[in-house]
Amino acid sequence: MPVLRYAEVRVGYRGHPVLTGVDLQVAAGERLVLVGPNGAGKSTLIKSVVGLADVLGGTAAVPDREQCGYVPQVGELDASFPVTALQVVLMGRYRRIGWWRPTRAADRRAAREALDRVGLSDEAGRQFGVLSGGQRQRVLLARALAAEPRLLLLDEPFNGIDVVSQESILGVLRAVTAAGTALVLSTHDLALARDLADVVCLVNGRQWAAGPPGVTLTADTLSRAYGGQAIDLANGRTVLVEP
Repeated sequence: MPVLRYAEVRVGYRGHPVLTGVDLQVAAGERLVLVGPNGAGKSTLIKSVVGLADVLGGTAAVPDREQCGYVPQVGELDASFPVTALQVVLMGRYRRIGWWRPTRAADRRAAREALDRVGLSDEAGRQFGVLSGGQRQRVLLARALAAEPRLLLLDEPFNGIDVVSQESILGVLRAVTAAGTALVLSTHDLALARDLADVVCLVNGRQWAAGPPGVTLTADTLSRAYGGQAIDLANGRTVLVEP
């Protein structure tokens, strides 16, 4: 049984579609990577799963929001808000305990364990806003993990972060999917998509292709989706030449 299934779905905002013709499904432990240029609809697709964008048509079967862990782009969270890293991670438990109820020892323990998983247990008491961009992204991942989700959604998690944070996040993602959590992640990085994905969904205004990376990330499909020239290199990487 798929954790997430979209059939001929259109997504957008206030009745205006951003992305059409979406046909995909994600099973437990499966890693789906969304690839496409800026403005292609990747973020809108991810936000539609958690109710931050609208499903305008088609059939969408999604988990309860309590079963989803969402990691937005790091710039979407106000870094000036006076909260510690641990307090941010505890927000991932609020749907379980209710916003109006105090956190329990079990919730605080789950939050600390999530911070430890992303390698930031020593930063629990630091203000979120003073952390580096990569550290903030790892804190947001820990917040999602603290919810113990069936489905983990990450929107461009590697934009502008350091190599250490990227490797830390990738290690965590491989571990949680091996344990059965489904993953949907968006990226511009074709090499990363080839390496991480079980399934790649190529989008740009509509879905152009979906399948294993070797089938989806071909020069012909990429050139049609991006509207430019795609060149296959001998090492398995692909270069896109924008028009």
